[in-house]
Amino acid sequence: MTAAEVGTPHGPARVHLHPTAEPAGWLVLGHGAGGGVGARDIVVATRTANEVGWSVALVEQPYRVAGRKSPAPAPQLDSAWTAVVERLRADVLGDRPLVAGGRSSGARVACRTAAATGAAGVLCLAFPVHPPGRPEKTRLPELDAVAVPVLVIQGERDPFGMPPAAAGRTVVAVPGTHSFTSSAQGVAEAVAGWLPRAG
Repeated sequence: MTAAEVGTPHGPARVHLHPTAEPAGWLVLGHGAGGGVGARDIVVATRTANEVGWSVALVEQPYRVAGRKSPAPAPQLDSAWTAVVERLRADVLGDRPLVAGGRSSGARVACRTAAATGAAGVLCLAFPVHPPGRPEKTRLPELDAVAVPVLVIQGERDPFGMPPAAAGRTVVAVPGTHSFTSSAQGVAEAVAGWLPRAG
C-alpha cells in the first residue's frame, strides 16, 4: 500500500493505493463525515475488492488531511473528489473501469459526481437517506440521479433510513445500524457478488 498527497482546489487530499496486478478495474472510496478510510466496512470492501481482482484507492478529503473534524460544504467535497479522480485517471487508472463509492457522506459525494467522474458504478456503504428522525429531509434524489449501476449496503436498523431498491440499484441489508461494524461477512459477500459485474 502506498499513500500520496494530491492537490485539489481546496487543499491537498491524501490517497492510499491498494493495487493488484493487472486489475479488472479500480474502486475509489471516500470516508464518512467524521470518520476516516480506516472504517471497518471500508477496510472489508478494500480487501474484498483486491480478492476479486480490483485495485482500490482510498481518498481522504482535504479537511481531514488538514486535521479538521467538521466536513467541508458539499460543493467543496465534490470538487476535491473530482480533482482526485481526474489525477488517478491520468496516473494509474488508464482505461480501466472506475467504480466510485464511499461510506455515508462519501457515498453521497460519489453519487453526486458519478457522471462527472465517468464512474461505471457506485458503491454506497450506509447511504444516509435522511437525518435521523427527519424523513422529510430526504437525500434520495442524489441516489435516484445516478445513471449507472448502484450497490447500497445498509444496516437493517440504520436511523438514517433504508433506501428502496430500484432499476439499476441493488440494496443489501446487513445486521446493525449506521456503522454495521459486526457485519463484515455481509459486506464482503455483497461487494464480491456485485463488483465484478459493475465494470
